[in-house]
Amino acid sequence: MITRSLLRAAHAAVALALASAAAVAGAQAGSAAPFANANPDAGKALHDKDCIVCHAQRFDGNPSKMYLRPDHRVRTPAQLRTQVAFCNTQLGTHYFPDDEENVAAYLNREYYKFKP
Repeated sequence: MITRSLLRAAHAAVALALASAAAVAGAQAGSAAPFANANPDAGKALHDKDCIVCHAQRFDGNPSKMYLRPDHRVRTPAQLRTQVAFCNTQLGTHYFPDDEENVAAYLNREYYKFKP
């Protein structure tokens, strides 16, 4: 019998693999920006709907601390894609890959500022 935790781990592994493949494809395409084909405004809407509550709970009511803390894990566009995919899996939001890319584009625009 497949347990819930095993299924969650499998989803996380698939999300990681998809995010890695997207990062490689994006690098190979030589796009002008790390998230050139994404819509950051659509990503903001998803972020505001699904991410803020969890981040606020983890950071004393200030969800922006998730991105602004000095010890944040995300240091590259590929890591940002992977983290968004991981959160999508953990929260069960069922975003499509383009939704994840939109959220990553929004986070990059507002917080990370990764350059091409």
